[in-house]
This record gives sequence, structure tokens and C-alpha cells, in this order.
Amino acid sequence: MLVLGLIPVAGIAALVLAGVDNRAVDLLAQFTAPVLIATALLTVVAGMLRTKVPAGLGALASLVLALAVWPQWFPKAPAPDPDAAIIRVYSANVFYLNNDTARIRRSIEAADADVVVLIELASDPALKIDQLLEGYPHRAASMRLDQTRGPSRSVIASRWPLSVRADPPDGLHAVTATVRTPLGPVNVVGVHLTRPWPFQHSWGQISQTMALNTVVEGLTGPVVVAGDFNSVSSARIGKQVQRDIGLRPAPGFPGTWPGGLPSALGVTIDQVYASPDLAFVSRRLGRPTGSDHRPVVTEITRASN
Repeated sequence: MLVLGLIPVAGIAALVLAGVDNRAVDLLAQFTAPVLIATALLTVVAGMLRTKVPAGLGALASLVLALAVWPQWFPKAPAPDPDAAIIRVYSANVFYLNNDTARIRRSIEAADADVVVLIELASDPALKIDQLLEGYPHRAASMRLDQTRGPSRSVIASRWPLSVRADPPDGLHAVTATVRTPLGPVNVVGVHLTRPWPFQHSWGQISQTMALNTVVEGLTGPVVVAGDFNSVSSARIGKQVQRDIGLRPAPGFPGTWPGGLPSALGVTIDQVYASPDLAFVSRRLGRPTGSDHRPVVTEITRASN
């Protein structure tokens, strides 16, 4: 049965839990959440058919997978200050071949965010930036990134004034701005890490995360980092962000990629991280933009003491 075929995946999940630092394990770790859901559904079917051995093995596999996924869905986080203002952040990889400016605009409008972070903004929406980001007059943009099939940029836009920070280190595609919010100055970083092995060498993501650490170390005050990390928060790169940079992730369910699947079966590679002096109030998905990624809408406030 298919349930039996998923048992080796539970073994991979056990290696993830054990902290095995291997590129193959890390690649499979990205998919523990959808595999958990699939395994649980198959286990229920096996139980309904009263096939005891497959149902028991499926239950065991589901348990191991759930332990591996738990830090991604329910990360440790500081409690929000109930008396502090709330900032709403919209972040999305809008895909560098997606020229549907109107659809991206409808998604942004529906989110009604205070700060917008766009990754892989294609040429046509970039030419219509005032239409796309109406109501967000304060903006910062990265240098153009030339892809195989077309150029793109990353953009931070805000309802409140912002100041643009220095360009990121070589090899890291990012844009940084300090936004004057009701919480005081908040540093916002929009980032896009490379794809993991086998598409790119695994050192690429690791070195880019080290470069992101350099960016964050140069900032004073609260920090929000949002974008496409090409990694879930419970895999190697997510752990590196938490361990070395000291940022905390927003909850990672439902998933953000690929956009054609039901979100419950998606992989949350589009992340929002915040420094410990901030706390997440909520996290949800935004309206589709025409991209293969779903937008993420988070509400962030000051952490309680």
C-alpha cells in the first residue's frame, strides 16, 4: 500500500529531528508538511478499511512527521503587547514573468497593509509602479536582477515615510529600508535566496544567509525580514536564520508554494521573520497575484516584556 511507501519518508523526518546536516535531508525536509497531511489522510483510509498493520505504520509515520513539522507550524514566539500598535505587512513573490499588474494590485488592496514587500517584480508592473502601489508613496527598490527570461526587482513600499539603507553585500538579492511606524523606526528587509540543491549548490543558500546576517547586524532597532527564502523555517536555512541571526518566524501554515495546489498541501518557503522585540499577532495568505507563490499577510506588534 501507499502508506507503506511513505514509511521511509518518516525516517527522513527522524533525521530532520535529529539535526542531521545533509543536503539531501534538507531538500526532503522542505516537504514534511504536505507529506504529513497526505500520510494522515491515507492512514485514516487504512483505518476505515480496517487494515491494522498499514494503519498502525501510517499512524507512527504521521507522529514522526508531526514532530518534524511542529516547529514550522507552531514556532516559539514572544507574546504580543496588547497595548501596542499593530503593523500589517504584505509580502509576496509576484514572479518575474507575471505582468498582470491589475491582479497584483487587487491582491495588495485586499490586504490593506501598511508595508508592502514585493519580490521578483516584473518589467510591466515596474513600469506601472504608481498604479500598482497607489497609496504607498514611500518606496525603496533593489538593483535590477536579470533573470534568464526577464529582469526583476524587489521593492518595499510604505504608507509611512522610510529611509533607504545601503545596498546588500554582493551575492545577496535584497532591499532594506527603515520605516517610521507607530511603533517607532522598524527596519524592513525584503530578501530572495537562491533555490536549494540540486538546483543550486547548497552553499549558495548558506552563504546568502550569512550575508543576510551581515545586513541585520548593521541595523539598529526592530527588524522584519520577509521574502522568498526557498526554505521552510524548520529546515537548515530556517534554523540558520534563527540560530545565527536571532530572528523568529511567523507560523508556517498553510503553505505558499506552488500556488496551483491547495494551500494546505503547499510548502511555506515564503517566510516572514522578526527580531525578538517584535511579536506576530496573526498570519494569513493573501489573494492570488497570478504568481506561482501565494502572498503572506502578517500583523506585527511590539513584544510584551
